[in-house]
Amino acid sequence: MTEYLCLTLLARAEEAEDAFKARLTAFWTHVIRTQPDTYDAVFAEAKAFDTTDGRRSRAYMVETSAIDAVTQALAANGVDCAPLDTDDVYTKYEASGSEWFQIAH
Repeated sequence: MTEYLCLTLLARAEEAEDAFKARLTAFWTHVIRTQPDTYDAVFAEAKAFDTTDGRRSRAYMVETSAIDAVTQALAANGVDCAPLDTDDVYTKYEASGSEWFQIAH
């Protein structure tokens, strides 16, 4: 059974939601083009932006087997993440709730 981790991406301090959204779009477009297998491991995106530690945030459900590749790509592209709890895993069922948008691959 595939398990997922909830990865929360963080905006820069004082970054507006639209600017953060544009950076995320550019990042994921880059990953689709350069690391398609890594992108395929991203199962779902939270439907709404949130606030984490005073910064805009967006959560993603990522296969546990690909979390290192995704976090390395994020770091290389200057996108911060909230601390990840690798013991807090989710099933596909849990990652398919109404608050998640499943990414078509």
